[in-house]
Amino acid sequence: MAEDILIRTLELADRDAFFALRLRGLKTHPAAFGQSYEEAVERGPSQHDAMLSGTHAAIGNVLLGAFSSTDGALVGTVGLMRETRHKERHKGHVIGMYVADEAAGRGVGRALLTELLAHAARVDGLRQVGLLVTNGNGSARALYESLGFRVYGTEPDAMCIDGVFHGADLMVRFI
Repeated sequence: MAEDILIRTLELADRDAFFALRLRGLKTHPAAFGQSYEEAVERGPSQHDAMLSGTHAAIGNVLLGAFSSTDGALVGTVGLMRETRHKERHKGHVIGMYVADEAAGRGVGRALLTELLAHAARVDGLRQVGLLVTNGNGSARALYESLGFRVYGTEPDAMCIDGVFHGADLMVRFI
C-alpha cells in the first residue's frame, strides 16, 4: 500500500536517481512517454536541472517523487508543467508519470497524482490539468478517470515507436 511511500518534491540532489528511474521507464514502457530512451541518453541528466532546482516553481512547475520508506529508493515520479503563454496560463500538464514495476499495484501512482492535484489546486490561476495517455495503456487511463480526468479528444497516430503508430486520448481535469 502507499502508506509505506513518502511523496516529496524532487530536488537537484535527486537528479541521478530520477534520471536512472526515467531511463528505466523509457526503456521498459516507451509508449508511456513522448521522449525516447535514445533522446534522453543523448540529452543527459542535466536536461531536468531547471525543474529539479525549482527554477520555475513560482509558476507552479514541480517534479514529485515517491520514495520507499523501507530503503529510500525512488520508485515513482510525476510532474506538472504549466503553460507560459498568457492566454494559456490557466492550463497545466501532467508529465513524466511513471511507477517502477516493483511498486506497481500498491497505490503509488494514485498517491503521486493525488499530491500533484493538491499542488495544482494551490497554484494561483491554474484552472485545469491535462494529460495524454496512449490507447493501449488501460491501467493508467483507469487511474486517471478514477481521479476525475475525462477524455475530451483522441489523437490518432500520436506517437511512432519503432515504426508502429499509437493513438492517444487527451484527458483533462478541472480544478
